[in-house]
Formats: sequence, structure tokens, C-alpha cells
Amino acid sequence: MGMAVSGGGVNSTPNVTPMIDVMLVLLIIFMITIPQINAGFQATPPQGQNLKTKPEEDSDQVLGIDADGRYWLNKSLIRNEDLETLVSNIYQNRDEAILYVKAHKDLSYDKVLTALDIVARGGVSVAALITEQTPGTESLVESDRILTGGSSGGGN
Repeated sequence: MGMAVSGGGVNSTPNVTPMIDVMLVLLIIFMITIPQINAGFQATPPQGQNLKTKPEEDSDQVLGIDADGRYWLNKSLIRNEDLETLVSNIYQNRDEAILYVKAHKDLSYDKVLTALDIVARGGVSVAALITEQTPGTESLVESDRILTGGSSGGGN
């Protein structure tokens, strides 16, 4: 199929149809998997008051624990028994060993403590738990209200 013989001469034009077929299949695969990779870990964190907002940055290392107790490291599902190894690989050459932990609000606290023990063995020195501000409330800390543009408290 790659070459056609016509009148005794060889026609050397490549047949690009198989290449186009492969490219279309790859395009479809990427169109399906990329949104799922970006969606990643879904959990509803606990709510609280007096919270300072901190947007997640790409360099932040985030451990998610879903309602079923499964671990997600940087939005990728991992096996629970691999957590310590993966965390130690991430933090072995870093000066700053901060891990953000985002656990589902209905998860029992002993599962969160177990995960914190595992990551501590893996080299994490600071674990910051992610929560959300309770709807309809604002932080009572004056500096937080000024930074977020809260109206009470006399900030400008």
C-alpha cells in the first residue's frame, strides 16, 4: 500500500492515511483524558472561621484524602501503601518540606492522623490542613478582612 507501480516505474509518494488515523486516535485519547486529569481529586473540606485564603500554586504539594480514604497526591490517585515512598522521593532534595492536606469533611479524623504520620515518616516537616470559610461568615482577624476587602473593621 505504501508504493504503487504504474507503467513500469515506481511511485514513491508515501501513504499518509495510516499516520492520520494514528494521529486522530491520539487526539481523541488526549481529549478524553486531559479533562479527567485536570479534574483530579474532589473533596469538600471542613469549614471554619478566621481563615486566611491561600490560592493553590503549581509548586505546592497537595495530599488529598477522599471520602473513601483513598490518597491523591497532586490530583493523581495513588495506592495508599505507596504514600510514604512517593512523599520521601518528593522531599528528599527540598529545603522546604511543606505538604498541604485536603481531606473530605466526612472522613474520620483517625484516617487523617494516619496519613499525617505516614507523610511525617516520608520527610514532611510541616503539614497544613486545607479548610474553607463557612458561608455567610468572614474572618474576625482584622488583617484578613483588609486583605480580602471585607467591609467591616475600617480597612480602606
